[in-house]
Amino acid sequence: MKTAILLLNLGTPDSTKTSDVRKYLREFLMDGRVIDINPVGRWMLVNLIIAPFRAPKSAKEYRKLWTPQGSPLLLHGLKVKEDLQKILPENYSVEFAMRYQNPSMQSVLEKMSRANYDRIIILPLYPQNASSTTGSSLEKAMQIISKWWVIPEIKMISQYYDHPKYIQAFVERGREHDLKSYDHVVFSFHGVPERHVDKVYFDNRPCKDHHCEEGITDENKFCYKATCYNTAKRIAAELNISEYTVVFQSRLGRDPWLEPYADKTIEQLAKNGVKRLLVFSPAFVADCLETTVEIGEAYKEMFEEHGGEHLQLVNSLNDHPTWVECLRDLAMQS
Repeated sequence: MKTAILLLNLGTPDSTKTSDVRKYLREFLMDGRVIDINPVGRWMLVNLIIAPFRAPKSAKEYRKLWTPQGSPLLLHGLKVKEDLQKILPENYSVEFAMRYQNPSMQSVLEKMSRANYDRIIILPLYPQNASSTTGSSLEKAMQIISKWWVIPEIKMISQYYDHPKYIQAFVERGREHDLKSYDHVVFSFHGVPERHVDKVYFDNRPCKDHHCEEGITDENKFCYKATCYNTAKRIAAELNISEYTVVFQSRLGRDPWLEPYADKTIEQLAKNGVKRLLVFSPAFVADCLETTVEIGEAYKEMFEEHGGEHLQLVNSLNDHPTWVECLRDLAMQS
């Protein structure tokens, strides 16, 4: 069976120019699954407030992240595509696209439509399911594919936070550090508004009433908060980490987001006497603004300002061989 695997990540500006960053922010934030408010209100918020004023500041942050070859998120995505292709049978082909900007899903899927595949596996590179990432990417893929005259067999993978090789890849990253030399460990996940996780449930009870910190149930199995806590629990167990904290970063606006907040928690840990802090960021499988700059620079500086001595960010998976094997297994077991 002639099979294609489409790897999807969120996106990155084409360059660090303010105009390109503004273009990226507009496409990203105009997504109704990202800012889920009235479309008119969203348009005004994004185009009249966020994009014009945030783009210059964000461009400066992206310049800290950029390499001579370009965006790390894009470079690692293309490298994973190449490495995955090498360990798959000959009847599998791998493509890579971004939900926002380039390589665009539209252009890559158009190329795939002409290849006459028997089956297409869509594999978003977000281990934990969230509407603003997994949901948006799968929805966009369905919108594009629905317009094809011939639609082959389609398989969509929505989450794999508990896949043994995904966990093992982060365990191996953790073992690159002397774990015993750190006073505390933090698992930082990208935040989402509380209302996003509340919408997962059909019993009219909010997420906070479903005990997502305690484990996975049939009710919360698609709750982003629950899968984040379970991810941290699994990695910590493999590394024999008995005490750790789960936090959520990168909130935007004044609405309540998932707590505890990463910045406030890390500041408090420093004030409480923690001197050496190790931070995992398991929601991100490649270096990006939220890991390299937000945690690796901004949080590190804040930690040290409040009494901490050293904050160490555990590397993202990037093109780690075990991570590539995880993707192979996910595709071939589908």
